[in-house]
Amino acid sequence: MNNLRKSNIGKLPQQEFDVLILGGGINGAVSAAALAAKGVKVALIDKGDFAGFTSSNSSNLAWGGIKYLESYEYALVNKLCKSRNHLMRSYPSTVKEIRFLTSIQKGFRFPPFFIYMGTLLYWAMGRFFTKAPNYLSSKSIKNKEQVIDTSNVNGGFEYSDCYLYDNDARFVFNFIRSSMSYGCIAANYVESLGSKREGNIWITDAKDTISGEQIQIRSKCIINACGPFVDPVNNIVGEKTEHHHVFSKGIHLIVDKITDSNKVLTFFADDGRLFFVIPMGTKTCIGTTDSQVENPYAKVTEEDRQFVLDNANKLLDLAKPLTKHDVISERCGVRPLAIKGKDGKADWVQLSRKHAIDTNSETHYMSIFGGKLTDCINVGNEVADIVKSFGIKLPYLDKKWYGEPDDSIKEEFMHRAELMNFDALTPESSSEPLTQRFWRRYGRNAINMLESIRENPKKGELLIKNSEYLTVELEHAANREMVTKLDDFLRRRSKISLVLSQQQILADPGLLEACHILFGDQAEFKLEEYKQSLNVKI
Repeated sequence: MNNLRKSNIGKLPQQEFDVLILGGGINGAVSAAALAAKGVKVALIDKGDFAGFTSSNSSNLAWGGIKYLESYEYALVNKLCKSRNHLMRSYPSTVKEIRFLTSIQKGFRFPPFFIYMGTLLYWAMGRFFTKAPNYLSSKSIKNKEQVIDTSNVNGGFEYSDCYLYDNDARFVFNFIRSSMSYGCIAANYVESLGSKREGNIWITDAKDTISGEQIQIRSKCIINACGPFVDPVNNIVGEKTEHHHVFSKGIHLIVDKITDSNKVLTFFADDGRLFFVIPMGTKTCIGTTDSQVENPYAKVTEEDRQFVLDNANKLLDLAKPLTKHDVISERCGVRPLAIKGKDGKADWVQLSRKHAIDTNSETHYMSIFGGKLTDCINVGNEVADIVKSFGIKLPYLDKKWYGEPDDSIKEEFMHRAELMNFDALTPESSSEPLTQRFWRRYGRNAINMLESIRENPKKGELLIKNSEYLTVELEHAANREMVTKLDDFLRRRSKISLVLSQQQILADPGLLEACHILFGDQAEFKLEEYKQSLNVKI
């Protein structure tokens, strides 16, 4: 069923591109969206799925970097606050303000009121764009949130930052989808085997990891946006850079909803790092850890899992302690931290997530290091400026490439949805009305999806129990979202495998039907492939 991917792979060797982007995480996605909208001929490949690595394992927070105040990185905090506010204005349905209810334990390195003063500075650096912080006594914290164990709390405060209402991978993919709508030729599961410069052209050998087919892609420029793999790709190509990456591993555990307060409960864990209890629809996300690792292929260890559970049980007043049997799913990824030179430790106080772009103006090659979701619009704009400096023409230089569709399109969608009483179809398992989710996830395409349901009401039915996703969404994913493996849909285009256990998913009778919609004649093969990836015995 994946005709879009097949078509795009066929186009990759047939023309000369202005820019080839390696990597479809947040840095590659915004680079593609910015350049394609401005009229540049862009190709993008990723050896796995889009947002398949770091960009699908974040805390789902788009914040101004309050923790960097402790390391006196005021310029970075100022920049990130501006970026956060801009993201909120540009994506009001996706990037939303949320309150952080913070508890400070007795004996912490700073008294609560001192840290509260820092939140006032943070609020000011954020141009007073969010609600004001409030100082709270231990008693006030308990009154606001019964689930917090305040027996060892000295005081605290409440302040505002932002979170992604959908999962991070979906946010990233929407930039990929936008770039394709502007003419970018993007394909997942296409690996770069190496690039060489011949005259003024880069020739990149690439391999379709699904079929094994090898192709060559010609481009005037290359953008290395491979996230944790920037350095090994540069080593293969022979490009020298000022920066390199070190890796900090972070994990999150997903459990059944702990509280209905819809606030991020914030603490400092035993290692001194910020520790979050984050709302995730009908579930709760808990984390994170921070440990330096050498290999980007990180996994959740028993020690990691126990660290998160122990801190949750210590800081929360739960009816019964959380155990590993309460864990529905796990998120694990590495933070690529950009540093100069060859030394550096991934200490949260010493190293930040600020990005760096190293360029080679002679070979028209750039490498993007570090970065975070909050700063993504800046990365896209910077990349466009660098490509222009390489001598590539940007025919629509001032074209705005980001943001939700304008209000008139939203009003039309909402009007049509109201006429057909669309929200009445909202599944009981959904954490929000269908109109909100459809607009946020699909934008202008949501209008056509409404019409499909109007013509065939069965397309408004739930296929996988407790998943929130309707049949029409699966059809949309099959046609326009380059779902190549079942995990692409369950984990990244949606968040089904984050909020449902493997056992629930595999036992659902609608899963095979979903596979038929996504993969047609390959349905059973793709389902078996997914089961094998989970090491499930059939």
